[in-house]
Amino acid sequence: MKTTHQPTNTGALANLVIVFFFWGFIAASNSIFIPFCKTHFHLSQFESQLIGSAFYGAYFIGSLILFLVSNMIGYDILNKIGYKKGIIYGLMISVVGALLIIPSANANSFPAILASFFVVALGFSLQQTAAQPFAILLGDPATGSHRLNLGGSVNSLGTTLGPLIVSYFLFGTPSSSQSEVTVTNINTLYLIVAGVFAAVALFFSFSKLPDGKNDEAFEKAGKAASTLFLMTALIIGVIIIGQLTSVSKLWLLLLTVISVIGILFYSNGQAISKPEGWGAMKYPQLIFGMIGIFVYVGVEVTIDNNFGALLKQPGYLTDAGLDESKISKYISLYWGSLMIGRWMGAVSVFNLTGFSKKLAMGLIPFVAFALVLTVSTIYGNDVSDLYAYAIMIAIAVSVFFYGQEKPVKTLLAVSLLATACMLVGVFTKGIISVYAFMAGGLCCSVMWPCIFSLGVGGLGKYTSQGSAFLIMMILGGAIVPPLQGAIGDISSVGLHQSYLLAAGCFAVLALLALKLQSVLKSQGLDFDAQVSGGGH
Repeated sequence: MKTTHQPTNTGALANLVIVFFFWGFIAASNSIFIPFCKTHFHLSQFESQLIGSAFYGAYFIGSLILFLVSNMIGYDILNKIGYKKGIIYGLMISVVGALLIIPSANANSFPAILASFFVVALGFSLQQTAAQPFAILLGDPATGSHRLNLGGSVNSLGTTLGPLIVSYFLFGTPSSSQSEVTVTNINTLYLIVAGVFAAVALFFSFSKLPDGKNDEAFEKAGKAASTLFLMTALIIGVIIIGQLTSVSKLWLLLLTVISVIGILFYSNGQAISKPEGWGAMKYPQLIFGMIGIFVYVGVEVTIDNNFGALLKQPGYLTDAGLDESKISKYISLYWGSLMIGRWMGAVSVFNLTGFSKKLAMGLIPFVAFALVLTVSTIYGNDVSDLYAYAIMIAIAVSVFFYGQEKPVKTLLAVSLLATACMLVGVFTKGIISVYAFMAGGLCCSVMWPCIFSLGVGGLGKYTSQGSAFLIMMILGGAIVPPLQGAIGDISSVGLHQSYLLAAGCFAVLALLALKLQSVLKSQGLDFDAQVSGGGH
């Protein structure tokens, strides 16, 4: 049967990826802002990290609120107002949050700072819930992962450039060691951030982006709402138990992971037998996609969150362990690896064919690598020991070529490569182990768009609802990293061996790729075959 391919709306896509840049930009500014709060408010390291908790926790809460309100009023809010307006409203919420940071800093109130960051991220939650399916909508659904790759590459550019830009406004120099941040600096930075958000919102208001509406009848999903309430109550209960009792954090975190996955599978099983009231959760591809996002975000964050402490351990990279001042270049390259892979994945969006396309896909990752090293050099790092990392990039490029831009084949291939890298990292030491763990970023770079496009494939009128469910699963970034930390605290295991958890996560993602392929094929959807059929 001949497949009709929908052409990509490149003009609208170019406008849309602007918001992807600012997600990365603000995420980078958090890493600069946290040290200021730690010093200014005399916080412990744990307390200063609450900024990240407030920021990423808002994604889960924001998506949950969007779904619950839609379910209560009887229609999907995003389908009603359109993805375009959803992004605009999300930007305006972030404007309010950025402006709230100013009086919060002036009042010397750390709780108010946390609340302000929560509001900024609530806006991001709405933007992401709208922008992700919007990017898929702007072309052939089978190539939706390519457009998400483009958005991800621009997001990574924001993450890479953000520290330089933010440091300039806070310190007057890219190097944070030159000056002390003041409240005045904070006021200036976030006034500019609020102004830029507002300008982008106005730009979107007057742009010729399609509305991105889906006017099909909305079906309430009260049973799905009950499931999410149960999941939320469980997480809150675990937090309370962890604070008020001496129960092992490891067992509590394991219980949380098992319960989240168990609740999702149970819900899908109930929905298949009796679909009424379950909404998007009756689609098994969404359930596998939700678990995939949970695991993917969790492993992406946990590799980095525990990497700095591992580098400081005597005998791992150096006999004495690295000083904190020497760690940043390795952390930077881990996150830069996501940009390297996403830039390569973004090539597929453009109308390149044959040799030109292959040449671009082969060269662009190394151009991105050079940019990451240049940024690290500007920060004053000696990057000579990172040059050989180009070998890992070459291996990843070959695997990306093997994936042939097919979402299932690509997800399976990079998951298996990442599993192998984590195992190499665990069972070796020195620079080889460091390269292997950093290569997790290369593999993670193309996972989100593959999982997301497969997870919402075939959902029809439930696409925005399914998108909200997937965004909720960013929750994995708040659970998997402390789980690895708890495993690393076991004396017989240690931090180095705890990276076996990361290997296990990637192995799970490989299995999920096969499951997603199976359930989509059973519904007559084969995105890999459609991609190979040509046409973007």
